[in-house]
Amino acid sequence: MKANEILIDGFSRVQEQVHAVLEGLDDKVLTTRPSDTANSIAWLVWHLTRIQDDHVSEVAGHEQTHTADGWHERLGLPFDAADTGYSHTAEQVGQVQVSAELLIGYYDAVHAKTLEFLQTLDDADFDRVVDKRWDPPVTLGVRLVSVVDDDAQHIGQAAYLKGLLS
Repeated sequence: MKANEILIDGFSRVQEQVHAVLEGLDDKVLTTRPSDTANSIAWLVWHLTRIQDDHVSEVAGHEQTHTADGWHERLGLPFDAADTGYSHTAEQVGQVQVSAELLIGYYDAVHAKTLEFLQTLDDADFDRVVDKRWDPPVTLGVRLVSVVDDDAQHIGQAAYLKGLLS
């Protein structure tokens, strides 16, 4: 198995879990927070999608799906188009009021662009340095593993919340 095939499998597992968590959820469960400082399922899925969109588009060299395909407007959130949710306050987390249908649509669009990019990669591509701000510098392989790991953690949190709230 090639490295890009492993990553395609990993990102596809995240997509399966996004669908499993969101399908059938009403807006009340989607936006409920166990406490005033906790994240909601809607925020967790929106955030993991924003991070994937931001990070993959940067290394792929294309515009984010969020802006290129009009998802920023469709989602209708009161944040700048570049906002990924990183360091959001509790108040900002509460502002993510988006339907499951829109979250699935946005995630699926980002997932399709991610797979499109991954399918172009050969094993040698993963050694390319994509971020020199770190010591050691971050390679493409490390960045993509980091994204799939972040996605898996956030969708796991969302699945836990779904179980807690259902």
